[in-house]
Amino acid sequence: MLVHKNLGAGFLESVYHEALEKEFETQKVNFDSRKKLQVYYNEVPLKKYFIADFICFDKIVIEIKAASFLHKDTEAQTINYLKSTNYPVGLLINFGQSSLTWKRFINTK
Repeated sequence: MLVHKNLGAGFLESVYHEALEKEFETQKVNFDSRKKLQVYYNEVPLKKYFIADFICFDKIVIEIKAASFLHKDTEAQTINYLKSTNYPVGLLINFGQSSLTWKRFINTK
């Protein structure tokens, strides 16, 4: 919320990404940035992988966007990250609107 409050809407996703890294460091949030997520088929790893914007506390997937609205495919992207990793929670955060919007997803696998 602080990042959106300070920057507002209108920047590229990469700007919000870097600002979030700085804020996470300031707040001492344990995070990995642009982490590769292995994808499995029948418990066999595939060559394909996803790259999550952030993994926080080794269990929360954070996917950020800077769009005028969130499409269903961005929700599916976050859900697929959860399915492929077995992490329990995912957050999809959109900085592209005048008010910060976000959705929380729970892995029900």
